[in-house]
Amino acid sequence: MTKKKIFLLTVAASAAVVLGLVIHANSTQRSDVANDQVRLADFKSTDSVLIARGEYVMRAADCAACHTAKSGDFAGGYGIATPFGVIVSSNITPDRETGIGQYTQRDFFNAVRHGQGRKGFLYPAMPYTDYTRMDDDDLKALWAFFSTLVPKTHEVDELAGLHFPFNQRLAMAGWNWLFFDNRAFVAEQSQDAVWNRGRYLVEGAGHCGACHTPRNLLGGPVAGQELQGGLVGTWFAPNITNDAHHGLGDSSVEHIVDYLKTGSDGVAVASGPMAEAIENSTQHLTDADLTAMAVYLKSLTGKPQQAPTVLAADDTRMRRGAESYEVHCSACHGTQGEGVSHMITGFAGNKALLADNTDTLTSVVLGGSRAVYTHTYVTGAGMPAFDWKLDDAQIADILTFIRNSWGNAGRAVTVEEVSSMRKQLELPPQMRASVK
Repeated sequence: MTKKKIFLLTVAASAAVVLGLVIHANSTQRSDVANDQVRLADFKSTDSVLIARGEYVMRAADCAACHTAKSGDFAGGYGIATPFGVIVSSNITPDRETGIGQYTQRDFFNAVRHGQGRKGFLYPAMPYTDYTRMDDDDLKALWAFFSTLVPKTHEVDELAGLHFPFNQRLAMAGWNWLFFDNRAFVAEQSQDAVWNRGRYLVEGAGHCGACHTPRNLLGGPVAGQELQGGLVGTWFAPNITNDAHHGLGDSSVEHIVDYLKTGSDGVAVASGPMAEAIENSTQHLTDADLTAMAVYLKSLTGKPQQAPTVLAADDTRMRRGAESYEVHCSACHGTQGEGVSHMITGFAGNKALLADNTDTLTSVVLGGSRAVYTHTYVTGAGMPAFDWKLDDAQIADILTFIRNSWGNAGRAVTVEEVSSMRKQLELPPQMRASVK
């Protein structure tokens, strides 16, 4: 991040603190429908049906992915990278001192659905901005499930990775006023039950927009660009509207369900943050719910993008890329970019490769990655790091070749993009000069 951006963000965050002081009392609504007497540490549900539903809601909301680190299940400590610093996830076990054992059901509702915890305002790294659409019955079931967890003592300083003014919780009052649409889910009467269930999951518990919607300098969602692709650390969450070039336009409902259930649609294979989401969340959902999500996503037109002109095969970058691809990539990904179905990513017809943002591509080639593993496909292939073997120009050429072969069409990847990602990943400088 440039010094100019840091300065602008600091000024904006300081203004948000002041704004928070002004509007603190009216920044968000609160849930008054829940019990405000019994604390979580003093309650343990015995309703097996409600607990099972709560566990399912937990899976849909992907609570485990962020609130689990080395400290143990749901005890927090997982670092979430943001442009403002690292936010550390909290302990959400029923421990009285370091967890949420002192929360009443109403406290729990206010935290999950309105971003207001016992320490003050929560940060939207906790996607209360989406969870606000979850209904009372789902939250009551979730509360029942959390009552059954084993309390774990683990003190977490959620804001340790943030510096002033970003570590001022009161600033979130101003942020909420600017960006938090604190409204419950209301079904569209013109749509059927399947579509509405899909929208409820995508926009609510599933919080897909938390990653797949672009953000402005203050971390607020960019209006009018919902689910059209967003940055997640050094990864780019692709467009998941029905856009034919960058999105899901060529994917059937069945392909999307397959991807969410198994981690692959036969061509693309999930890795990075999406692999975590599938492993912890979507593979556990019913086929009916996954189908509903796919139906809803397929209904979103987004802002259709025109494919750029494909680079000619005799372009110098393409020729160099083809040679390097054959040597370094074809053994796993195939001479025709076919990959290995449901195990190794294929490139032919893989629209996730064509986004204007190339962060995922450059970070995976430089730093390597691990493919998703699921109950269906238990062997997740590994992608080795090539930062030590290939220089930035070679990587740029390979990615340019992949993005313009086998029916693909994408702008050329630049050396500067690869070099920038190398710095972000804090990798050693490239080992040798590029072969021209």
